[in-house]
Amino acid sequence: MARIAMAGFMHETNCFVPEPTDYEHFARPPDRPGILRGDEVLKEFAVSGASTAGFMAGNDGNHELAPLLWTSTTPGGMVTAHAYERISGEILGRLSDVLPVDGVYLDLHGAMVSAQHADAEGELLRRVRAVVGDEVPIVISLDYHANVSPAMVEHADAILPYRTYPHVDQYATGERAHAAMTRLLIEGRPAGRALRQLPFLLPLNFQCTLVEPSKGIVEAAAARQTEDMLSLAYLAGFPPSDAAACGVTVSAHAYSQEAADAAVDEITQMIALKEAEFAQPVRSPDDAVVEAMRLAESASKPIVVADTQDNPGCGGSADTVGMLAALVAHDAQGALFGAVCDDLAAKAAHAAGVGAVIELDLGGRTDLPGVVPFHGRFKVEVINDGRYQTTGPVAQGKAYNVGPSALLSIGGVKVAVSSRRVQALDRTVFEHLGVVLEEQNIIVLKSTCHYRAHFDPISETTFAAIAPGGHAANPADCAYQKLRSGVRYYPLGPVHEVHGD
Repeated sequence: MARIAMAGFMHETNCFVPEPTDYEHFARPPDRPGILRGDEVLKEFAVSGASTAGFMAGNDGNHELAPLLWTSTTPGGMVTAHAYERISGEILGRLSDVLPVDGVYLDLHGAMVSAQHADAEGELLRRVRAVVGDEVPIVISLDYHANVSPAMVEHADAILPYRTYPHVDQYATGERAHAAMTRLLIEGRPAGRALRQLPFLLPLNFQCTLVEPSKGIVEAAAARQTEDMLSLAYLAGFPPSDAAACGVTVSAHAYSQEAADAAVDEITQMIALKEAEFAQPVRSPDDAVVEAMRLAESASKPIVVADTQDNPGCGGSADTVGMLAALVAHDAQGALFGAVCDDLAAKAAHAAGVGAVIELDLGGRTDLPGVVPFHGRFKVEVINDGRYQTTGPVAQGKAYNVGPSALLSIGGVKVAVSSRRVQALDRTVFEHLGVVLEEQNIIVLKSTCHYRAHFDPISETTFAAIAPGGHAANPADCAYQKLRSGVRYYPLGPVHEVHGD
């Protein structure tokens, strides 16, 4: 029986939002368990849809699992040096305490940036490798939006990413990671490893695997993995992470260099040939509302609009109200918007009580270009404590605590308000406030793609709108400092150039 150390340290970093992510964000997140240590990890993931749970289930008692630490928090600004060093330091300390081990499994995101390390996961892997030595296999699972670096490919022995966006295969990813570990324990570390970085960034709106070309690419990568390969990973990248490795990648770990190179070159060529096919239409707030109202006249289900640039799942503040202003300006009826993160508005609603009419400046407190509050008189429809159980395929039954919450109304628009940021990837973001989603004409929600897994079955159609927010749908709007030169900001777009002094 082998002994496998197991840890998780996950963050999706948007380097272009002002608020950093500190240790307390990991300790007390609104939608995940915080920092788990030792057997707390085994208890938490005994029943879960996460990758770590899939890895544990794949083990099925065959090997001894030595859980170290697991933590994750809501996507946001750059991870502080203190948070990164404290958490990674504890992982390394606990790893040293359980030596010797026969393998290491790390549940990572792949798009973390800290104040000191643009390649935060690559640095963590380097440190783990230094602790366990050159003979111990390391397997990592990654988010589909990972920015894979040369260091990650060098120090890991298999990279298993989610193959879906919306992410509905996290558990299966963990199972595949365990299968790779099982093989590594028998056959040893692979000699072949390869990485190809595509010369363009892929905006999140273009990455959905429910549609082509992303759907076909992930399917081809899965089918291309042959017997002599441990892993073949296509990753779409996370453009808001300002790092040299930011962007689309294909990587492979195999028992021969020839096999690794052949596989990554084949998938890379496929992606390159499909560059022109990556496109999803986006609309201005006014155009989006007018189009949604037009479609709603003949629709039998709600029209769903993604307020993509304020997606908290991409580091957005979740408090911008540009889409609300457009809904009210066009007198939209039967419309729903949210969730707006505004603890002051939630507090005012709770103080006034259900049925009261309150005048307030809603949202718009984040210091971002074009972001201002919405002033109006709102009726308080519902108030609650913001605690609820999710039901959709992405959140997978997680318990959320978004703090004191309220449902407000102004004209024909209802507004969900929370005290903590939450992506509308699950219907319960609205349903816990008593909203019957099927009765709405228009739903404008703060998400990019994840919402589709739970909202598509009840929607007539969906599309994205571009209102001011912290997640730039067009990477050309980002002031990159560390992105490598020669990369196109989006498919067939302008080239990022780094000029010397």
